[in-house]
Amino acid sequence: MKVKELREFDVPTLAQKFIDEKEAYFNLRFQYSAGKLENSAALKKKRKNIARILTIINEKKLTNNQEQTK
Repeated sequence: MKVKELREFDVPTLAQKFIDEKEAYFNLRFQYSAGKLENSAALKKKRKNIARILTIINEKKLTNNQEQTK
């Protein structure tokens, strides 16, 4: 997913997407270790998607904390 699309979601939805991406990444790693994965670049894409989601979750939490302290 693109960053613009991810920023539209709220934190619980992003958390669910994070869980889904982690499960998909686990399955890809399993396929890779078994020698069944044809596109090894998919591992890198999943890792980057996971990092994007975590970054946006942290940004949203920080902005919520800053708004509450004002």
